[in-house]
Amino acid sequence: MGHTFAKLAPTLLADGAPEPDVARLGLSLLDRIGNTPLLRFDRLTAHLPGAILLGKAEWHNPGGSVKDRAASSIVAQGRRSGKFGPGKILLDATSGNTGIAYAMLGAAEGFPVTLCMPTNVSVERKQILSAYGANILYTDPGEGSDGAIRMARELATKHPDLYFYADQYSNDANWQAHYHGTANEIWQQTEGRITHFVAMLGTSGTFMGTTRRLKELNPAIRCISLQPDSAFHGIEGAKHMASAIVPEIYDPALADADVEVATENAHAMARRISRECGLLLGISAAAGVFASLKIAEGLSLKKDQQAVIVTILCDSGDKYLSERFWTEG
Repeated sequence: MGHTFAKLAPTLLADGAPEPDVARLGLSLLDRIGNTPLLRFDRLTAHLPGAILLGKAEWHNPGGSVKDRAASSIVAQGRRSGKFGPGKILLDATSGNTGIAYAMLGAAEGFPVTLCMPTNVSVERKQILSAYGANILYTDPGEGSDGAIRMARELATKHPDLYFYADQYSNDANWQAHYHGTANEIWQQTEGRITHFVAMLGTSGTFMGTTRRLKELNPAIRCISLQPDSAFHGIEGAKHMASAIVPEIYDPALADADVEVATENAHAMARRISRECGLLLGISAAAGVFASLKIAEGLSLKKDQQAVIVTILCDSGDKYLSERFWTEG
């Protein structure tokens, strides 16, 4: 028997009842950014009594990566300052994840997004950006993220009235998102027991902001930055600082140590984690786990000592499933 929509619709308000607080119903897009879980890698550290390895699962952000934090902070700060006014196009260089975050926010908030990006980013990244409706300007893959930065700077200089140049590599709102958010979450989730923090360098915002705050909370925490071991590498979003345009927000003095990771080791760890832990990790996330495990193996812990090592799992492996390394090795 058929029903009309009118018959199926519930009575929402009785006569004279107060209007409901609609803002309290459900979550907004911005509400879903942050407060990501910490995951344990007990199988990887089974041979290391006293070592606990944890990864902050940033794919739980709505855009699927840690970059949602920085992008939302940059957009909000741009609005507050008046630099990102009505009618302006958000412009930035990206290796993919920050661009996805911008495109997601642009679709949700109604502002246009133009991104400069190397052509060799993963197919999945390109498809996601297309789905959100972002305008993509591709750059020479041989120039990596630096080529995208140069194009974005040129466009911003030529058309200052058209674009809000977000400039994630120089924007303090990038690292401040992690100072106020990521670091405090890690501190609370580990009940202040964190002993080591490990993160890959790209814009360096995640490492800079999280390290600054963790060092305030406990100066004894060891903070280790990671970067690819060569200028020619396959860790999307990561920067080999010695051969790249160094982000203005990067301060190498903040790291207690800097570790280089080979692409092959990151690939091997991504395969291992998928098959031993049931998790699909992105390449930089796998590099973080690889380095964290090496750090744990190098510790000389006494019987009553414990090391709590936290790394950033920047994104999941979903954006890399077209890559061949999953079936190699």
